[in-house]
Amino acid sequence: LGKKGSRTLEHPSVSLFRQYLRLRTVHPEPDYDAALKFLDRIANELELPVKKIEVFPGRVVTIMTWEGTNPKLKSILLNSHTDVVPVFPEHWKYDAFRAFKDAEGNIYARGSQDMKCVTIQYIEAIRRLKAEGHTLTRTVHLMFVPDEEVGGHKGMETFVNHQEFHKLNIGFALDEGLANPTDAFTVFYGERNPWWINIHCPGSPGHGSRFVENTAAEKLHHIMNSFLHFRENEKHRLNTSECLTLGDVTTVNMTMVKGGVAYNVIPAEMDVSFDLRIPPTVNLQEFECQIKKWCKEAGDDVTYKFAQVGLPAIGFSPMNRTPILLHDHNEFLNEQVLLRGISIYQKLIPALASVPALPDEK
Repeated sequence: LGKKGSRTLEHPSVSLFRQYLRLRTVHPEPDYDAALKFLDRIANELELPVKKIEVFPGRVVTIMTWEGTNPKLKSILLNSHTDVVPVFPEHWKYDAFRAFKDAEGNIYARGSQDMKCVTIQYIEAIRRLKAEGHTLTRTVHLMFVPDEEVGGHKGMETFVNHQEFHKLNIGFALDEGLANPTDAFTVFYGERNPWWINIHCPGSPGHGSRFVENTAAEKLHHIMNSFLHFRENEKHRLNTSECLTLGDVTTVNMTMVKGGVAYNVIPAEMDVSFDLRIPPTVNLQEFECQIKKWCKEAGDDVTYKFAQVGLPAIGFSPMNRTPILLHDHNEFLNEQVLLRGISIYQKLIPALASVPALPDEK
């Protein structure tokens, strides 16, 4: 960084970060309009098309898209949220929306760690890659969502069911992580994965006075036994091991059963639903194969489907040598940590976007 007189010139990426921090996108009344104007300006500078989807009145998901050379491949999502949690001004050394920078380069502001830093790091990494003439194989989407800090009900939770979300054809996502006070970076690669699964058991209908073969209830019974036997095994593993915690085993709970129309009518179909929480140590493909096997063993035409969207994702905010201050008073990030994070994404984004076609993409 050069000097002008006695003043050090600020890196433009740091200046942009501080501009974004000054936008009062704070609950309970976030100024989302200011964020949308800011993002419009960025999309224009990056020469990227921008799409805005209003999922609720005043709640807009913004998506910038850098199309890859093979847009049929699954895309990479860089996700961030625009809102920040409230502040208690009496506990702050500086105004939480002034983005004050001290002599050490620490920038104090609400959202400096959670997660306006990552938004700017995505943007500035893309800016550098485009300036260097890079092209990417896979399409990259930058998504900016509202209301994450209040549960995402009027943001991502609604948007994942929107046709515009499915059009994005996402294969892998990056989202926020956590600061780390050591030299290491914290990466969240998995917590217990919720699988909400519904098993559909069709069968032969008939009158309740007869022994009808191949009924839905018999298949349902078989499926219930398979899942609940597995549940007992996992519970036994947890209870007999001193080193296992709840997060190390798969919990299984039968939560809904549907079917039947009358006491004397054998139903043509019955459904049973399970809530499973699967630890990161379990191979999900192998576990799904086990569920397929249970369905096949239960009888003809027994099928399953998942009730929620599931995408492989990594939680990563490149902030090392930084105390964990998200949602805390005097939240800050050092400008050098911000800049180093941009360089990390500059390498990470093209690496992800260059992953060759996977078997299910050919």
